Amino acid sequence: MQESASTILRILKKTYPKAGIALTNWKTPWELLVAVQLSAQCTDARVNSVTTRLFAKYKTLDDYIRADIREFERDIRPTGFYHNKAKNILGAARIVGEHFRGGVPKTMQELLMLPGVGRKTANVVLGNAYGVVVGIAVDTHVRRLSRRLHLVNPDLADPEKIETELMAVIPKKNWFCLTYLLIEHGRACCRALRPDCASCVIRAYCPSKRA
Repeated sequence: MQESASTILRILKKTYPKAGIALTNWKTPWELLVAVQLSAQCTDARVNSVTTRLFAKYKTLDDYIRADIREFERDIRPTGFYHNKAKNILGAARIVGEHFRGGVPKTMQELLMLPGVGRKTANVVLGNAYGVVVGIAVDTHVRRLSRRLHLVNPDLADPEKIETELMAVIPKKNWFCLTYLLIEHGRACCRALRPDCASCVIRAYCPSKRA
């Protein structure tokens, strides 16, 4: 499994040399945290469109702390699920301001204290904002591809269990890049409903390939 994973990673790195986070507007760890929370069940392109205006309007953490929740809901409405997202983001702003002196935490344990933050969000923030890698961010693409490639048990559904199994077969030096390589390949080729197996660069190593 580790040998196969190593080969797959080598091919994907060559195929997608610029793979990385697609959320582009953030300048601070707090803005990244906001963008990642908004990206839940929303496209990165839509989030980038919304955060262009959002980050111009709310420039500091205090702006979020003082924000009117109904107005904030209207500001983020295009990302969907805006009631919960607004509640979580503004709640997180208050906690960051009160308990972390205005700085987004740099540890997994502390980030998980914030409303709406799970391991995926925490891994994205830690890796991109601070260069801290303690796990693997498992989004829908990572979950789908890791099961199709049998990097993990294909019957697994829970993202945390998938993360644990991936961490056992992928060297830590590749934990951060794995997420973005699988996302790129998932978008470009290994789509959920109609995977393009004929054009897949890792077809030879995929137990789930279609004839």
